[in-house]
Amino acid sequence: MYTPKHFRMDDENEIYDFILNNSFAILVSNNEDKLNATHIPLILKKDEGEKGFLYGHVAKANYQMNNISENVLVIFPGAHKYISSSWYESDQTVPTWSYLSVHVNGKIQILEDRESKINILKESVEFFEEKDSSYKIEDLKENYFEGLLKGIIAFKIEIREIEGKKKISQNHPEERQKLVIEQLEKNSDTDSMTIVSKMKEMLENKSGNR
Repeated sequence: MYTPKHFRMDDENEIYDFILNNSFAILVSNNEDKLNATHIPLILKKDEGEKGFLYGHVAKANYQMNNISENVLVIFPGAHKYISSSWYESDQTVPTWSYLSVHVNGKIQILEDRESKINILKESVEFFEEKDSSYKIEDLKENYFEGLLKGIIAFKIEIREIEGKKKISQNHPEERQKLVIEQLEKNSDTDSMTIVSKMKEMLENKSGNR
């Protein structure tokens, strides 16, 4: 991912937290010289291995798993917003796009044993269900659950490289950044508020370092 230095996420904890909060990812792989992609939720276990592992599962019918390359790319998209140049103090500017994203390069391994499949299903439900949810995958009838196990392919991805990008107007003057914040705050959508929060945090950190 092309990431100029001033847009780079340098804080490792920020990158891992981003994955945890934006865990619906895009798995990209090369299958016999053809690129394939699957939109998929993934579970991060950052304390496993040197840089962590990602766990997930797909439908057995998903052809991406046929002859999948060992090396894969996982994209975790985050908040993004169009930034109009009409918000700026000068008309000699151009529009841009603010966004947050993390890319992971890793090595995928198919997990064929029954125990791994069960654990991934359980952990996925536990992670994504609301904390007060009464749903438990263990409550499924045995024949239905066995059918689920037969219909999925489980896998893990060893994280080899990880990089985060936070493009939120750092390359613009501080006063212009404040104008962007002012305009984004007029919206109530989640992406706008996420970008605003990150921009304010960045400005506060910059002010504290003066």
